[in-house]
Amino acid sequence: MCLAIPGKIVEVYGVDPQFRTAKADFAGIRKEISLSFTPEAVVGDYVLVHVGFALTLVSAEEAEKTMDFLREITLPDELAKELEGSDP
Repeated sequence: MCLAIPGKIVEVYGVDPQFRTAKADFAGIRKEISLSFTPEAVVGDYVLVHVGFALTLVSAEEAEKTMDFLREITLPDELAKELEGSDP
């Protein structure tokens, strides 16, 4: 099973559609991604990213719903780690 994470494009580099890259923001973490599969993407767009490639554009609403879900499913793990480190 593969997981694609939504990110917001904050900068775009290059003009050749096959080699364009972008800087995308993933809930505060910024990474460089390839736009070769989404040549229509521009600054401000949300894209689903898998292994560094933007696969498709998504709406801001869909991106936020996905990020909320990811936060929800990771929160129990973070809480468990925090509780392991606390004194009884």
